[in-house]
Amino acid sequence: MAHEPHLDDDVRAYLRQQLELAAPPIWELPLEVVRLDDRAANEVEVPTPVGEVRDLAIPGPAGTIGARLYRPRPGVEPLGVVVLFHGGGFVLGDLETHDEAARRTSVGAGVLVVSVDYRLAPEHPFPAGVEDCVAATRWVAKHAAELGGDPARIVVSGDSAGGNLAAVVARRLRDEGGPPLAGQALVYPATDMRPGDRWSSRTALAQGFGLTREAMDWFGARYLAHEDDAEHPDASPIVAEDLRGLPPAFVLTAEFDPLRDEGDAYAQRLRDAGVEVEHHLLPGTIHGVLTNPARLASGDIAWRLLNAWTRGRLAAVPA
Repeated sequence: MAHEPHLDDDVRAYLRQQLELAAPPIWELPLEVVRLDDRAANEVEVPTPVGEVRDLAIPGPAGTIGARLYRPRPGVEPLGVVVLFHGGGFVLGDLETHDEAARRTSVGAGVLVVSVDYRLAPEHPFPAGVEDCVAATRWVAKHAAELGGDPARIVVSGDSAGGNLAAVVARRLRDEGGPPLAGQALVYPATDMRPGDRWSSRTALAQGFGLTREAMDWFGARYLAHEDDAEHPDASPIVAEDLRGLPPAFVLTAEFDPLRDEGDAYAQRLRDAGVEVEHHLLPGTIHGVLTNPARLASGDIAWRLLNAWTRGRLAAVPA
């Protein structure tokens, strides 16, 4: 029996609530206000407890990159490592907006997490964030043992813009001599920053489902200072010619997400290139469920799938 598209009840209620709030669009507000509001919206009253949290300073291509380490429990055994890149359209997001996501990853997958505070646009347009994420991942691999992690078991992970960055980092490390990665986790990733209507989900779901076409265009215009940048595989990973030899991938997309089709297509391109892929298309839900403070039921499903894949992937690599 064919699946009939239908929004989950709690997703429908959440979208109705957002509509009733009638908040001004982000492009009508000062950027510093939008960032503060984003941080406040992602605050959690009772954060998931972990064994240790401490800030790190990572040398980067343009100065220090802020980062934060999460350990699920006290102990000295080397753990698998997740290098986490937050979402936020390359313009929003930081260590605070994704503090709870890092905690849930650390505890749920039993891993050391290093959350990366890469540079944001428009102050630092493409490729600043990419270069920070590449540098941070290399640094984590080099220093994994002293952090309590296993340098042979590192996964890059991210949601939305962070999924874009994780995909790019995985390919860059393949092409630039490593370090080798155990996997890449891409949660509703933005894989195509090129203008146009090549993805039907971007037009069919342009309004009314949380993330809008207008917002995506606003983010893209701030991230990409030059029109030609969108054609670069470090901005649009789906245009990369060769995806062979990339680490195993987890790709999660959402049925009512304008980024759905390009995420699905990237998962298929990875498969076609011989990459091991676990791909889930979550029915009835929208972009952003993993970190949505409303704690949607589909978000809990996403967390179970993501953490189970991360645990399994890292367990499959000899310690």
